[in-house]
Amino acid sequence: MKLDEFSVGDVFETKSYKLTKEDIVRFASEFDPQYMHLDEEKANQGRFNGIIASGIHTLAISFKLWIEQGRYGEDVIAGTRMNNIKFIKPVYSTDELHTIVEVIDKKLIKNKTGILTVLLSTFNDKEEKVFEGELSALIKQ
Repeated sequence: MKLDEFSVGDVFETKSYKLTKEDIVRFASEFDPQYMHLDEEKANQGRFNGIIASGIHTLAISFKLWIEQGRYGEDVIAGTRMNNIKFIKPVYSTDELHTIVEVIDKKLIKNKTGILTVLLSTFNDKEEKVFEGELSALIKQ
């Protein structure tokens, strides 16, 4: 979709993504090698009572789900920023995530392009919000 096809207030819901413990450990091993993501024994003794997904992993899944919606398609040029990133609740290997995406701003800039800003709100299968963040992208008009 082009910038002109989006309106502030538009809301989109993504499909779901089922996490596994193997997904969490694989991601954390490479990008966030902390005990709460890797060491089940230590994680069970910690405040979360088990292994949890890295916040960065949750952000990446949220972004993946939005992109797979196909709304940007070939019209997106590049991401420009992320703001107000919040990791609200821990994400466990038993969680199934989905994201609600709301268009919160759009600005026309030069050369028939603009900046579209969306609010990503990700929920687990208990409908508890686990993540929230604003994402801006340069997109064709």
